Amino acid sequence: MPNRQSTQAVRKIVLSIVSILIILVIILVVSGYHYYTTSLEPLEPESNEDVPVEIPIGSSRTDIARILEENNIIRSAFVFNYHLRFTGEEGFQAGYYLFSPSMSTDEIVWMLQEGGTPITEESTGRLTIPEGYTIEQVAIVIDNQTDYSVDDFFELVESDDFLDEKYEEFPELLAEAIEHKDETLYTLEGYLYPATYEYFEDTSLDNLVTQMISRMDSVMSEYYGEIAEMDSSVHDILIMASFIEREGITYEDRELISGVFYNRLEIDMPLQTDVSVTYALGQHQERITYDDLEVDSPYNLYEHRGLGPGPVNNPDEESIRASMYPAETDYMFFLADLSTRNIYFSETYEQHLEYQNEYLR
Repeated sequence: MPNRQSTQAVRKIVLSIVSILIILVIILVVSGYHYYTTSLEPLEPESNEDVPVEIPIGSSRTDIARILEENNIIRSAFVFNYHLRFTGEEGFQAGYYLFSPSMSTDEIVWMLQEGGTPITEESTGRLTIPEGYTIEQVAIVIDNQTDYSVDDFFELVESDDFLDEKYEEFPELLAEAIEHKDETLYTLEGYLYPATYEYFEDTSLDNLVTQMISRMDSVMSEYYGEIAEMDSSVHDILIMASFIEREGITYEDRELISGVFYNRLEIDMPLQTDVSVTYALGQHQERITYDDLEVDSPYNLYEHRGLGPGPVNNPDEESIRASMYPAETDYMFFLADLSTRNIYFSETYEQHLEYQNEYLR
């Protein structure tokens, strides 16, 4: 039986460890806050330089932050982008601006919202790629709205020369896509960011597709460092995001669905996502049948474990973010009531069956 002195010694050791941990947490919080606040301060407070900057049409907040950092207007694109998300700032306008490294974050945000000199070149048209479109659907949009055909599109995106060129241009984004190109149906499935793109008379198909890849690279650049430290990859994140894109509607639902999928992966349970089956079938349908579940394809994640060969559509930033930061729950199942668009989550299969009986029958 331990004596009183040894008990007191153990308590002192425990208290010392706890105190050290508390001090470390405080240091991390203070350091993080200091980094955040200093990153938002003017880059060069005494500067009188005016820097011309173009914010292209269709630029996202991530794009704008990157452009400002590249032009030495702000200290950190990552912190600036996070600040915009945290404060909910929006309404930024494309155009030509004169920024100065001496400007505060608030001044930069105000200018972006007020708008710069308009970009006067008239575009031939605008091309909108909806969230969750497959690469085949992207090809049809291009065929319908430009002078380029579906055949033109696939001749380009399946060209080894084009893929090698894009890999050289976007190595962090496309490394695993190129590595898995013999396993996937389409190498660039999941890598064409869904957004609105303006094109001009001299815009080549190569340039149009490159814009889509560049936008995805811009969105993913926020996560590259974190992914490198994870037991994951850009390819895996985009695969998961493509499932989440078609399974969830609200961001909260997508976080929870992401959590369900990761919980299943952790216990080596098949993901059993209908999205993978409809992709294997080559057609979208609201409900799948038992016969559909038997389709012979590596994309059929009722039959195969893991994430499958590659993404099954082109996800947006919300789905990508949800795939990076899943909700931590004990949920293992979910189902959607298509009439109300509500999603019901459950921890057990029995509870899942009860929800099926209540909401789907």
